Amino acid sequence: MHVLVAEDDGSVAAALVSALTRAGHTCTRVARGSDVLLRHRDAHVVLLDLGLEDMDGLDALRQLREVTPIPVIVVTARGDERSTVRALSLGADDYLVKPVRLHELLARLIAVTRRYSPPDEPTRVQAGPVDIDVDAHRVQVGGREVALTPNEFGILLALARRAGQAVSRRLILDEVWGDAYAASSRSFDVHLGQVRQKVPEVTITTIRGFGYRLEDAG
Repeated sequence: MHVLVAEDDGSVAAALVSALTRAGHTCTRVARGSDVLLRHRDAHVVLLDLGLEDMDGLDALRQLREVTPIPVIVVTARGDERSTVRALSLGADDYLVKPVRLHELLARLIAVTRRYSPPDEPTRVQAGPVDIDVDAHRVQVGGREVALTPNEFGILLALARRAGQAVSRRLILDEVWGDAYAASSRSFDVHLGQVRQKVPEVTITTIRGFGYRLEDAG
């Protein structure tokens, strides 16, 4: 599997990456929480230290859980009960205190990834009059074909897959741009406005302070 190792200590990170590589896994090492949020989509599991260069690991975990259920194992020197409870309540799948025994770490990796089974994404999505062919990147609304840019298509698809549900702005940014906190979020409103203009048959309701909900306007 591909492991995202979030560790600010270079020597510890090197030891983890070396051990995981010898066990047959591939790794990406980062030292910043912002890089965890940027690169998690390429990984199967995250090993997360709580002492990162730019933020507390618990804050990174909280933000990560807003956009993905990817398995996360906290690997930290903090062995106090409060940190353990806090991490698990924020959505960590497991918690290991350094120094970590390699065989235990490998066993925990297998265990948490076995429990996690990402859903198969449908190749066709329908929401009211909207018919989306995911593989062909084609959108039809009431029988007419609608030309959308890649970002517009991604926004509409993220909402249509969850039609009737509240979808956070961060989740859409993560799915479309690959980073829930990217500078590209400044252009998000422009793209969303274009989707609303090109597909007036549906209503995209703004949920203030959270995100959006796609509702059938017909």
